[in-house]
Amino acid sequence: MQDYAIFNHLQQSGAPLRASTRLGEGLAAALWERAGHGHYRYKPANHHTLSFWVAEGAGFRRLRGRGYDPIHGESSLWVVPADAPTAWEAAGKGRLLHFYIPKPVFEARVVETLDADPSLISLREEGLQRDASLETIIRSIILPLSWEEPADRIAITEAGEMLTTYLAVRCSERAPKALFIRGGLAPVVLRRVKEYVEANLEQDLAIEDLAAVTGLSPYHFARTFKRSTGCGPYAYVLRRRTERAKRLLAAGKMSLSNVAQACGFGSQSHFSARFREATGLTPRQFGRCFYDRPPAERIGI
Repeated sequence: MQDYAIFNHLQQSGAPLRASTRLGEGLAAALWERAGHGHYRYKPANHHTLSFWVAEGAGFRRLRGRGYDPIHGESSLWVVPADAPTAWEAAGKGRLLHFYIPKPVFEARVVETLDADPSLISLREEGLQRDASLETIIRSIILPLSWEEPADRIAITEAGEMLTTYLAVRCSERAPKALFIRGGLAPVVLRRVKEYVEANLEQDLAIEDLAAVTGLSPYHFARTFKRSTGCGPYAYVLRRRTERAKRLLAAGKMSLSNVAQACGFGSQSHFSARFREATGLTPRQFGRCFYDRPPAERIGI
């Protein structure tokens, strides 16, 4: 994380860091606790930054000469472009989620999403009291997931793709109409992706891995895959992991921890939580449907 200027600034200032992770493609996120009173300045950074107030934060302000723009507290957002110095006033406390977006990543998203020359498009600084789309991505996908859990890496990466794509459309200057992809993956390509998933379910899969099978960018892959299958890459991989887990539990020859590992879950507890969400049963309860009954009464899958 040391290659992100604002991350370094906050870490060197002693701000408590609660969590951090890389989202793939050079994107990163960090969850900070802010408290106290004072003024601070960010020098021009080598990346764009999206700030989202997870909780509190109403006492913070963006300073502009003799004036200021208020931060509206919980769920408010602030977009800070790269190369733009900013000054802030802190008063009180708040929990702040940062997303760091390198300029080349944003420029690539402009090309893919807006079909535009990135040299003609700029990300504008903007404070938002609330944005329902960004808040949904953050609160419904990014915050609930375990950031370092291998089985959640595709979802984390996919959310990062959604976030940067939305920013490219929502907060760009001179943005033309977005380019929409109408077609799905060719059947032979989709089959290769599915075969790759089945062969690597026990691995830490990222959306870049699946996109590489198709030769598409992660953004284009995610959209065309969903058009072909009706679900996103994360949902598909999780479903396939769950189906493999069902088969292994039905066989009754492996411990729960070994089943979790064989299906790509980083821990037994995470496996149990995801399995229960998908089936309504814990892995142990599901297994008992098979090996606690006489063979003639066992249900099939």
